[in-house]
Amino acid sequence: MHHSLVTVPAATAAAMLYARAAAAASVRPGPRRLLALAPALALLLALPFSIPLYSARGTAAFFLVWLGEFKLLLLASGRGPLDPSLPPLPFVFTASLPVKLLLHSHKTKKPAAKETETQAAALPLLSSSVIKLGAMVAILHALRRKDAMHPHVASAVYAVFIYCNLDFLLPCLAALGRAVLGLELEPQFDRPYLSASLQDFWGRRWNLMASAVLRASVYLPVRARTGSAAAAVVATFLASGIMHEVVVYYVTFRPPTGRVTLFFILHGASLCAEKWWCARRCVSVRLLPRAVATPLVLAYVAGTAFWLFFPPLFGDGMDDRYIQEFNGMMSSVADAGGRLLRLG
Repeated sequence: MHHSLVTVPAATAAAMLYARAAAAASVRPGPRRLLALAPALALLLALPFSIPLYSARGTAAFFLVWLGEFKLLLLASGRGPLDPSLPPLPFVFTASLPVKLLLHSHKTKKPAAKETETQAAALPLLSSSVIKLGAMVAILHALRRKDAMHPHVASAVYAVFIYCNLDFLLPCLAALGRAVLGLELEPQFDRPYLSASLQDFWGRRWNLMASAVLRASVYLPVRARTGSAAAAVVATFLASGIMHEVVVYYVTFRPPTGRVTLFFILHGASLCAEKWWCARRCVSVRLLPRAVATPLVLAYVAGTAFWLFFPPLFGDGMDDRYIQEFNGMMSSVADAGGRLLRLG
């Protein structure tokens, strides 16, 4: 077991507790609060470098370097989702992980109601998690024969794996918060495979925590300053692209190519064009039936991802390294299981 399995969560919790104390001590948001939060911001940037596994390092970079940094910057300016009045454990949980508290969720509920809700949510989560975990294992086994696949087929398989991985991990974290801390958390995905428009996909279905953070930190300030919704949308997608480039760097340790940023700028411009066309024609964005619109949206997202998003992440042999890493982890798990059986 690598030491980062313990040291990174412990250091993250310490950084977030310090940030809570510093924000509470700095009465007014602004530069002084930002300066007080600087040690926590610096530590979050450094922590993922101590993780040796590609997948775990990328996850930590997404949680801490992107969302964690943005949440602390919003805290410095006096905006959500963090509030120093939250109790320590809920504050650390929501600051460190891509989750968002529902309104008043940190208030104590009656034990009977809490137990009923937990039991009601457990079975669907368990069945869904087992399905997604099984799908990820099957995908990684199938990718051992990726040399026989068309590159776009392999990229589509990677895309399904990314979705299953995120939609497995994030609901499990939400369930942990609900079971241990009694928190009610907003869902992070809402069936993106049913999206009927780009606005639907990016604004209401895909990675909702990132959307909420970017809305508060980029979209609303830019729109207030420029008075232009289109400029705010493009700025938001530009910020998202830059942060995705950063996360890809933490995974691959390769210089950014700009292709990931271009992917998000293209989608920001496409979303603006979609809104402009609907406004000009005085029609709803749901002009087409869902049976037609959804395949078009998914094809556009997938096609542009094949072109721009996936090559920096999976190209030049990185996919082989991920598969090798997974095989090594599976061998370690099998060896540990064999030793336990022999001890029994």
